[in-house]
Amino acid sequence: MNTPRILLLAACASAAWSQVATQANQHYQTAAGREEIAQSLISPERNATEHPQELVDAMHLKPGMTVADIGTGPGYMLPYLSRAVGPTGNVVAEDIFADFLAAARKRATQFHLDNVSFDKGIETDPHLADRSLDVILALDSYHHYNYPAQMLAAFSQALRDRGRLIVVDYYKRPDAMPGGFAMRHIRLDKPGVVREIESHGFHEVSDHDHIPGKQYMVVFEKK
Repeated sequence: MNTPRILLLAACASAAWSQVATQANQHYQTAAGREEIAQSLISPERNATEHPQELVDAMHLKPGMTVADIGTGPGYMLPYLSRAVGPTGNVVAEDIFADFLAAARKRATQFHLDNVSFDKGIETDPHLADRSLDVILALDSYHHYNYPAQMLAAFSQALRDRGRLIVVDYYKRPDAMPGGFAMRHIRLDKPGVVREIESHGFHEVSDHDHIPGKQYMVVFEKK
């Protein structure tokens, strides 16, 4: 057996698996690209397609909980999450881009969200405090992870016992996004996402369509 060669191939396979979201992340690499994305993410028209209040209702948040919004971008979901956990709860708005976090801070100020804090992560680590969270929301962000294994390990460490990870994302189907964009943009369809997450310390407890035929919501609990 050629052990060194096998180890080299395994290492190469691991590296290739880590870099998985090149297409999805391409537009995020410049400040101009992120500004364009930010404007689309907080557009009033997004409410008609994202259904944010229905999404939060389905999360079953309770007053006093601490929830993290991973990949918050310009903070689109912050008013809804803030209201759901109430003044005794906390919302952690996480992103890897400082300009997105600046936009999210501006939105939090605009809406007088006193229970929101901000956290700058990196691609491999969202920098969340250990056992500090009841719920993690990954809304349209999971398909952007270049290092899903590292991110999922960090999520597990940050969640309290019976803490939940909620993934809301697009199906990898031709009609899920305009112009068949999902086929290029989305890394894994829902079954692949579930398998990947369950292989890293979580188990699925529920799933349903958030936007029929376009987006799903899967709820996981840490093992």
